[in-house]
Parts: sequence; structure tokens; C-alpha cells
Amino acid sequence: MSKSSDREQSRLFAPMSDDIEPYRVKPIARIVYGNPFELTIVTLILLNAAALGALTFPEVRGDVRALLETFDSAVVWVFVAELIIRIVSYGRKPWMFFSSGWNTFDFLVIALIPVFAGNTIVLRLLRLLRVVRIFRFLPEFRILTNSLARSIKPLLNLLVLIGFLLFLFGMAGVYLFGDENPSNWGDLGAAMVTLTILLTLENFPESLSEGLGTTPFAWIYFLAFLFFVVFTVLNVLIGIVLNAMDEARAEAKTGDETLVAAVATIESAHQEGALSADVTEKLRRVIS
Repeated sequence: MSKSSDREQSRLFAPMSDDIEPYRVKPIARIVYGNPFELTIVTLILLNAAALGALTFPEVRGDVRALLETFDSAVVWVFVAELIIRIVSYGRKPWMFFSSGWNTFDFLVIALIPVFAGNTIVLRLLRLLRVVRIFRFLPEFRILTNSLARSIKPLLNLLVLIGFLLFLFGMAGVYLFGDENPSNWGDLGAAMVTLTILLTLENFPESLSEGLGTTPFAWIYFLAFLFFVVFTVLNVLIGIVLNAMDEARAEAKTGDETLVAAVATIESAHQEGALSADVTEKLRRVIS
């Protein structure tokens, strides 16, 4: 199955398409994309997440901890079986399984577990990534990831602007407050760290009070930073993400409308006798 069609199939409560490639093992594919199978996997992912969360509490010990760890190990084997079934469903072209980014992600998360069995930190991160697999079943998450991808270029430009503004305000902060408060403003590095924290408005009143103790004109510096950097950067950041999300939603809607129109055209041509049943079926599969 193509990358796009595989992505469309893995959606909870969405009807499964009948357009399955000839090389697929259709009975197994129908099981894999069926709601009972996918609901079972989603339930196990959620239960696994709850178990991992419970294991972080030191109060959980003894038989309860052993039970949770046993459950976590059992879930791994269930996920291994799930991957094998999904790969087998691709029949004589098992490599097509990896044409989907989510399929590759699922495979790596499970396959790397024995590789890093001796590294506790990496193993714990792989456990956490198993929980991330749940996003594969959420169609709205695709729009979110597309919007984030679209945001990368403007966000990089915004990052350059932020760095330049932090440099300017950092240098000014060193000149204004460096002698009186060297721990926060003694050099450009310390000033940049202080300003980065101030971007979140953390300790802003305290920093303003300390600055006023040095010079009565400190309020001009801090208010300029507040309005020209903090508020502007925050609004531009939100605007970039929202604009990218609107574009991703519009693209998805346009794609769906185009697909529906193409299918309708093919069906109309088939009913009028312009296309044979075999050609119609092949065109429907190509579009899907």
C-alpha cells in the first residue's frame, strides 16, 4: 500500500477503504486495519503509558512494581507480534511496509530495544517513544505535524531575529548593570542567560527592581525589552504556527475534495461506458 493510503487506513473509527493493493494479503490487512485490532493496540499503548507513569513513583514497590514491569515486558512482545503481522500483510512486497514514516518509526522503536538493552537511559526513552506511537491513529495529528514542518523556515528566521535582539539588549545590560550585578549582567554570556529567562517573564519584577537600584532609567530598558522582544516575539510565534496550521488544513481539505472529484469523474465515465471495469478499478487504486 502506498504511503498515503497506509496513513489513511490507520485511523480509528474511520471506515476501511476497499482499495488494497493486489500484493497485500487481504485477510490479514483487513484484520490489521480493523477497529478491533487498532483499538486493542491503542488500549495497550495507554495502559503501558499508565504503567510507566506508575513506575516513576518510589512508593510503588514489591509485588505491584514487579507486576507492572512484567506487564511492560509483555506489551513489548505484543508490539513485536503486531509489527510482524503488519509486515506479513504486505505479502510478496514486505519492504513496502517501510514506505510509511510511521511504520518505520514503529519498527525502530521496537527493534532498537534489544540493541540498547544494557543502556538504562536509552531503554527508558524507547519505552516513552512506544507511547508516542498512539499519534499514528489520530488523523488530526497529521495536520499538526504538517503545520510544524511548514513553520520550520519562518521559525528559523525568527530565531535569528531573537538572537540579534538578545545580543543588543545583552550588551546594553552589561553596560548598564554589569558593575553592580555581575552574576546576572557581568558579561555577554550572563546577560544572554538572564534575558532568555526574562523571555518567559520569570523573575521580571525582581530584575526590574534590581535594575532600578542601579539606575533610575532601568525601567526604560526593561519596558523596551518587554514590548519589543517578549510581546512581539510571542505574537509573531503564535502567528507563524496558526498560519501554518491554516495552510495545512486548507491543503488537506483541497486534497480530499480533489480526490472525491476524481473518483466521481471516474465513476461517471465508467457508467457511461467510456471506461471498462478493470481500468476503472486500476484508476481508483492509483488515486487512493
